[in-house]
Amino acid sequence: MRRRLWPLARRYWFDGLILAAVGVGLSQTTVTQDDKNGPQGPLWFDLLTILAITLPLFARRRFPFGAPVAVGVALASSSFVDERLVPHGLIPILVAISGFGLLGMLRDRTQAVAGLAFGIGVTAVVAHNDPLGGAGNFGFTSIAFSVFWAIGFAVSRKFWEADEAKERAARAEREREERAHLAVSDERARIARELHDVVGHSVSVMTVQASAARRLLRPDQAREREALLVVEQSGREALAEMRRMVGVLRHPEEAPALAPQPSLEYLDKLVEHARETGLPVELRIEGAPVQLPAGIDLTAYRLVQEGLTNALKHARAQHAEVVVRYGDGRVDVTVSDDGSGDGSGDKGGHGLVGMRERVSVYGGELEAGPRPGGGYRLHASLPVE
Repeated sequence: MRRRLWPLARRYWFDGLILAAVGVGLSQTTVTQDDKNGPQGPLWFDLLTILAITLPLFARRRFPFGAPVAVGVALASSSFVDERLVPHGLIPILVAISGFGLLGMLRDRTQAVAGLAFGIGVTAVVAHNDPLGGAGNFGFTSIAFSVFWAIGFAVSRKFWEADEAKERAARAEREREERAHLAVSDERARIARELHDVVGHSVSVMTVQASAARRLLRPDQAREREALLVVEQSGREALAEMRRMVGVLRHPEEAPALAPQPSLEYLDKLVEHARETGLPVELRIEGAPVQLPAGIDLTAYRLVQEGLTNALKHARAQHAEVVVRYGDGRVDVTVSDDGSGDGSGDKGGHGLVGMRERVSVYGGELEAGPRPGGGYRLHASLPVE
């Protein structure tokens, strides 16, 4: 019960005060009609005025500027009929204070300042119509009301700034998630294109070999010739289907790779290129190198490429180290540097998110993060089989 009532109390406590003010204002106006310095009536008008200056506050959420302005209009208008209702009554004074506070809490600074000017104008009208008022009363009342406006203005700025900070954080998080999803999609498409080139090359070799073997058969080897023909035709059909499927993933400016796909065999050239660019790189190969499947070989190469690119362009590193370790049915690739350690990766979307996607395709494990002594470390462990 307490959990249900507390949110309601926090949201509607001011509405409860307004409702109480209506009752107190109506009863006070009725009792003080005989006071020579109090409301001068007529009674029905004063009672309607109490309702007119309090009820608009219920609409403050929907009309944050219009509701207090309506209160001000009612206060100023009533002073032309009953000059003492507003200056004498406690409820009109409290309502005026609430109106100034609400105007100060407006999110739009222009509206808040305009609301202060409007409120001072209403105060001037009421003070002018009050037979017992004067310039001194107007000055004191204006200063007091301005103080309440300033309190509302100062308090609301903190709340609005906090809300804006939350909105910016939520917007940044949404944009980050969108970029991450886009990076994953782009990297998957890139992987598909590269695998098409790898697998397509292998299937092409198989098809050519089957065709060559079929032509070398003797005339009496009809069954063998028919089997090889089926292999050849299936290979060509598979290549055609792959081209159709991957064609939709390629950008218009791209074309199927005619050169061999990158692999760890070209690691020396990659390291040498990084050195020529200005980044001293140490390369170590540990264990006996083994023939890797084309996809895993390409993934390992891309990981080294990503690590060196990040160290050179984004981490502002002075030195980097590449370690490739073969053993236990796995190949481990580690790229470490002494840079800023932010791991920002490729700004084009094929950074750390893309590397995780590549490694996960082959059931590998990826670790990335700052090193204890400074710098950044990128490590992947890929199964050879």
